[in-house]
Amino acid sequence: MRRSLMVFGMIPVVLALNAGSGGAATASDHNTRDTRVNVGSPSTHFPRNKQNEPAVSVAIDPTHPNVVVSGSNDEIDNAPCNGSHCSFTPGISDNGVYFSFNGGTSYTEPTYTGWSARTGTPKVGPIGTVPKFYEKGLVGDGDPALAFGPKPGPHGFSWSNGSRLYYASLTSDFLTSTTIPQGAEGIAVSRTDNVANAAAGAKNAWMAPVVASRQLDPTIFSDKEALWADNASSSDYFGNTYLCWASFNAVDNQPPLVFARSTNGGSSWSNPVTILPGSSGNAGPSGCTIRTDSHGVVYVMWLSDNYPGTSAQMLARSFDGGRTFEAPRTVTSVIDVGKTDPVHVANGDPRLTFDGIAGARTGSDPSIDIANGAPTGKDATDQIVMTWSDARQGLNHEKALVRTSSDGGRHWTEAVAAQQGGDRPDFPAIAISPDGTNVYLTYDAFIAPWRETTSTPRPMQGVVRHARVSQVDQTLSGFGTLHRGAVGDARGSSENNLCCEFLGDYNYVSATRTSGVAVWNDVRAAQVCPVMNAYRQSFLAVTRLPKPSPATDCPPRFGNSDIFGGAYTP
Repeated sequence: MRRSLMVFGMIPVVLALNAGSGGAATASDHNTRDTRVNVGSPSTHFPRNKQNEPAVSVAIDPTHPNVVVSGSNDEIDNAPCNGSHCSFTPGISDNGVYFSFNGGTSYTEPTYTGWSARTGTPKVGPIGTVPKFYEKGLVGDGDPALAFGPKPGPHGFSWSNGSRLYYASLTSDFLTSTTIPQGAEGIAVSRTDNVANAAAGAKNAWMAPVVASRQLDPTIFSDKEALWADNASSSDYFGNTYLCWASFNAVDNQPPLVFARSTNGGSSWSNPVTILPGSSGNAGPSGCTIRTDSHGVVYVMWLSDNYPGTSAQMLARSFDGGRTFEAPRTVTSVIDVGKTDPVHVANGDPRLTFDGIAGARTGSDPSIDIANGAPTGKDATDQIVMTWSDARQGLNHEKALVRTSSDGGRHWTEAVAAQQGGDRPDFPAIAISPDGTNVYLTYDAFIAPWRETTSTPRPMQGVVRHARVSQVDQTLSGFGTLHRGAVGDARGSSENNLCCEFLGDYNYVSATRTSGVAVWNDVRAAQVCPVMNAYRQSFLAVTRLPKPSPATDCPPRFGNSDIFGGAYTP
């Protein structure tokens, strides 16, 4: 039996949960529509049809909540496979971006110019990703994180100046560039003050990306960044923009968690502050996330991953606009979801998977949100909500656990399971409306147990859930399902090396005062490839089968993972 970690300030609360009368197959009568977010991406020719990891924050403009922007890892500009060789094309960016002007009901995907390999030959041409990386000597390497904040003006930050969209991503040098050390992975931030023009394909609506990670060591690999802009004008630090990420290096077995801030609209960034030092131990940071309350307090939460032991969700706060942080504290213990996959082990990349051998990787990283009353802060409750995927009840009994805090993270409600009955929730994300009246939850629901072979279907679908918040004591009502997406088979997705499935690490949801806007990984259009299933299974055989060629051995929509989403009202 695994030991539980001591947690600070737990207070009990009762939430009545609605598991759904029809189990995992029933949707409500309303909110039945969803939409493909990556509308410009092809459905055939792996890996160009591969989109995953919807942005760590689907960004909603607080002053114009009909304006929504999302992102993903989008391989639209990569070259098609060369036989069984389907690696990322050197120099090609993966920073997909999608715009909605009807509150997340439908999206557009612009086309710009940049370094492209769509035809199979890398050259300047049409791209479907955030522009100006090639011109800056950089490559946009995905893991997008988006946020809206106020635009700076002569007298500081004000919503009257307009809104600024920030788009953070991983970045590396372009082929022979020396913008950052070759071999290093950094964090870059792109920006636009004209979302309408950016959505229409105007390349110059975007400012050139700014490298925020300030790294000079080629052994540094920055990963899993999160971005947030202080968007409540009631805050003492209104307009500040914040980044956090794990900084992997060749010295520490577990990387430090670092944090940087910008006070000038992203034109420059502070030297990174270490929130959690690196160590040679087992527990390391993963999946940080950032929020601010109506007073400008900065909250950074992350998973201190200690698999196969007990992990923990950790929290650190800053009361001076991100200059310094208090000592990290434990919010809750975590049992990581998934099971060690022998195919990933045989491929030299040991991982837990959620659905079976050669399966999709897992995540127990936290998702948090705060009802900070943006854009003004006037109706803020500053209630904090958090969720994560947890396996404390064992494999195939995973839960999307939810906790809340009404006193700045000092005390938390007991964890409750918020998924619909019959669901195995992966990558849950949570949002609370700015006025603190409604909570939304989204996740990928796997509706079959962990599979020991690749011959059996692995059905999954996106789910959106909702609970009301009591305005008397800030407790949550029962969660009910607003939407269930179409079912697909995760075996139709793929890593570029073809050994295994790939869905990425994130789903996301944000909230306005009237709706929740969700985006999730979706495989409804992906076709399963029997030859690929046999190849993946053969990793566990005495003799491994030859690696297939997707173009000739598989159906045309093999690998066609998409981002789907929608706007949902209670």
